[in-house]
Amino acid sequence: MELPNAVGMPSPLEGIKVLDCSQILAGPYCSMLLADMGADVVKIEKPGGGDDTRRMGPPFLEGESAAFLAMNRNKRSIVLNFKDADGVAAMRRLLVDADVIIENYRAGVMDRLGLDYEAVRELNPGIIYCSISGFGRTGPYAERAGFDLIAQGMSGVMSFTGIPGSPPVKVGVPMADLNAGLYSAYGILSAYIHRLKTGEGQYLEVSIMEAALAYTVWESASYFATGNVPPPLGSAHRLSAPYQALRTADGHITIGAPNQSNWERLCQAIDREDLLEVEKYSDNAGRLINRESLERDLEETFGTRSTKEWCEILDAAGVPAGPIYNMEQVWDDEQVQAREMDVTLEHPKVGTTRNIGLAAKLYGSPGKIHSPSPLMGQHTREVLAESGFSEAEIEELIASGAAEAV
Repeated sequence: MELPNAVGMPSPLEGIKVLDCSQILAGPYCSMLLADMGADVVKIEKPGGGDDTRRMGPPFLEGESAAFLAMNRNKRSIVLNFKDADGVAAMRRLLVDADVIIENYRAGVMDRLGLDYEAVRELNPGIIYCSISGFGRTGPYAERAGFDLIAQGMSGVMSFTGIPGSPPVKVGVPMADLNAGLYSAYGILSAYIHRLKTGEGQYLEVSIMEAALAYTVWESASYFATGNVPPPLGSAHRLSAPYQALRTADGHITIGAPNQSNWERLCQAIDREDLLEVEKYSDNAGRLINRESLERDLEETFGTRSTKEWCEILDAAGVPAGPIYNMEQVWDDEQVQAREMDVTLEHPKVGTTRNIGLAAKLYGSPGKIHSPSPLMGQHTREVLAESGFSEAEIEELIASGAAEAV
């Protein structure tokens, strides 16, 4: 089977209009996922610099932030000044025919602007209104600001990340923010399916803290069952062994042999059938309890060859294993390249940029990465005109400072 060719094929979310009032990561990641699948995402930016991610770095490429370039492909940008009544009025006109709005303002901001769900629903009963916040819009922490780091700490994730005895360690990627973006996209699409069935729009919200907490599946399950607080385990698995990184002659290799058949194939592949006769390693429960001695026994053998040699041996034996790549090695990998995960786009200022490809590959209605991140206000005139603003009205908004355009 060949990868889908998106040329000439419909994208699944074509015709859906999304107004994205969010910035930084969780909201823009959500809207990027929707845009990749064909939604028309209009990024609503503030005057005086736009999305704060435009100034996050380094590096800066021709004045453009690499972080912004990575998160805002396939979108259009307009600038509206919500401190100006005309800017808010323009937003209300855009909302009339929108399908989705995404926002991540502090609690109460959209209410003061008259852009809260109840107000928007009067304009557009079918609207799907997605609010993203640190802790949710209800409860004792509703007024608190939240960030990925705070969420990783308060969700418990940092308490079991790292190695035993290490200071608190966060996950190397902003998993709370990214998960919030994923859950937002999931919620929006679920609400859209509900609207297709009933004609009803609805309000939905996603908390960054809860998005992190929802991923503590094994750890929460273990705590619920035993009452014991899960500690950090380095690369080891909480419920299975061996399932971790092991030292080789020139680095490390990851091994996935948690079930009995994989364990037996592993021992045979590395010429350590003797371990199959060790009573304490006879089943997963025993290997888990005796993980430290198991690690020593395995590393005694893995330390005799290079990671590349062991990967080849284990692959031939059908034992899941792999190297630990840095980012240069990731993007040089033949599988990553073959799966079209390295996508280039031409940006009007920066030139050729590289983007992460689509992780969800639909074969009947594939997504597309078709345009680079927009310049701030690049599409202000275009989007306003599509919503019925006359040329004179558009120029008046721009001249007054209620809108900006390039």
